[in-house]
Amino acid sequence: MRRDSRVVCICNAHSVVTARQDKEFAAAVNSADMATPDGAPVAWLMRRLGASGQQRINGPDLMLKYCEAAAKRGESIYLYGGAETTLSILRDELPKRFPGLVIAGSHSPPFRALSEEEDAAIVRDINDSGAGTIWVSLGCPKQEKWMAAHRGRINGVMIGVGAAFDYHAGVISRAPLWMQNNGLEWLHRLASEPRRLWKRYFVTNTLFIWHAARQLMTTQSK
Repeated sequence: MRRDSRVVCICNAHSVVTARQDKEFAAAVNSADMATPDGAPVAWLMRRLGASGQQRINGPDLMLKYCEAAAKRGESIYLYGGAETTLSILRDELPKRFPGLVIAGSHSPPFRALSEEEDAAIVRDINDSGAGTIWVSLGCPKQEKWMAAHRGRINGVMIGVGAAFDYHAGVISRAPLWMQNNGLEWLHRLASEPRRLWKRYFVTNTLFIWHAARQLMTTQSK
């Protein structure tokens, strides 16, 4: 069965701000087959700009829902990214949670640039696995650039899901549902990892509000 090469980017406020600062990342998102809003602020802005009824499409939740559907259809998936310890947990736990789910393969890349030979070997492994969907957990903007660079080479739908692997493996705890439902998941992550994430959330969120306000004023003045 033919498997087309496709890219899905799931974008939050950090993605929007990064796209204004990083041309390569912006090109990767703009060339994606689908870009969806992961994060209440982005979904809210889209609704204000005319995308009536647009809801947040959360990466970790999307992955679980897809795994459930894939298990019923007998479709296999591939996991790319994350630490090997995280992947080991997912290879064990996801099929238990979704009986019938086939994890055709997984790979934890090193924290350095890959050689051409290493990259080619990874592409072969993914394509030979027969997986129809490749879940990519490298973080923004690395995962979006990786997917764009491998479009046309990897036969399957590549979906970037950020920290989803760590969430589902229990490495990082998710925010309570009431925080998720009220767009406050970022606050929970900030409280969990303040040293690593303070700049991302305080600086990035401020820039997002600024750019969103300018976009809304520009749109309303037309």
